[in-house]
Order: sequence, then structure tokens, then C-alpha cells
Amino acid sequence: MVKIVGINGSLRSGSYSSQALEIAVSRVQALGAEVEILDLREMTLPFCNGEDEYPTYPDVEKLRRSVKEADGLILVTPEYHGSVSGVIKNALDLMSFEHLEGKVAGLISVLGGQSNSNALNDLRVIIRWVHGWVIPEQIAVGQAWKVFNEEGKLLDEKLSKRFDDFAQSLVDNTCKLRGVSV
Repeated sequence: MVKIVGINGSLRSGSYSSQALEIAVSRVQALGAEVEILDLREMTLPFCNGEDEYPTYPDVEKLRRSVKEADGLILVTPEYHGSVSGVIKNALDLMSFEHLEGKVAGLISVLGGQSNSNALNDLRVIIRWVHGWVIPEQIAVGQAWKVFNEEGKLLDEKLSKRFDDFAQSLVDNTCKLRGVSV
């Protein structure tokens, strides 16, 4: 069975990034994939200092193990100052090729302003650098405060369709590139 790990790069409770991740996860699960969400708000992770081991931080091992055992990733980041959040960058920096190489990744960014691809491009470079595969479908949710209702559901049908296409591409490409089935 294809296994996907979802990581949200926002620490804010009830963030639009977490809502976007929940929608992506539900669509991927509907296609038969197993999904584990790593909630960085609930993990105690140090700032990456380039060390190989962080023995006083067991959540580093949990992060590494979960990602290493996964076939694919859903990475969601708010866009801060034209790039990825420090939280998701730090989580990725705590891992190495051993954990990320060969993973298939779907990328989502969430912005308060107009939709663009700055954070998505930066995530794409990071994943490519560690020899991962990024699917072509990506989602930039602009003006996020207009996109979700109070229950976290999407208000825009076109965007909802993009989440469907994103999920299908992630599952299909993960199965192909990793040699697994749903």
C-alpha cells in the first residue's frame, strides 16, 4: 500500500495551511493511500545545527523514521516573506538524503496575498537537491482568508478540482516511481 506523510509548515493553531493539508490528505485517502500527518506543533524539534544525531530530541528520530518509511510526501507551507516557513525548512534540514531520496512530493503553499509560486519553487529546489521527485501539480492558495469556510471546507469549485487533480497525481506518480500499489 502506498504510504504518504503530510507535513504542515505552520505552527499557528487552525492555520489555513493545516486546513489545506487536511483537504489534501482526505483526497489522497479517498484514493486508497495510507496517510500519516506529522504535526510540527506537537513535536519538539531543535534548530538544525548540522549534526547527524540529536539524542535529546526523540522527535527528530520520529520525523526521520516516518519520512524514510513513506513513499511520498505532502508538504504544505505558508509563504513568509516570499519563501517557505522556517518551520518546514528546519524540519527538512533535520533530514538527509537517507530519509528524503526517492520520495515523491506534492507541494502546497498558502498565502494571505495574491497567489504565486515563490515558496513552491523553493520547496521544489529543496526536494530536488535531496534527489526527491516533485509532481507537476502544485497548489498555491492565494488570499486564503477568502478560500475556506468556518469548517475549513473549500469555497471555490475550481480550487477543489485542483486538490482532486493534485491527489490523483500524487498517488499515481508515487505508485509508478516507487513501484507500489494503492
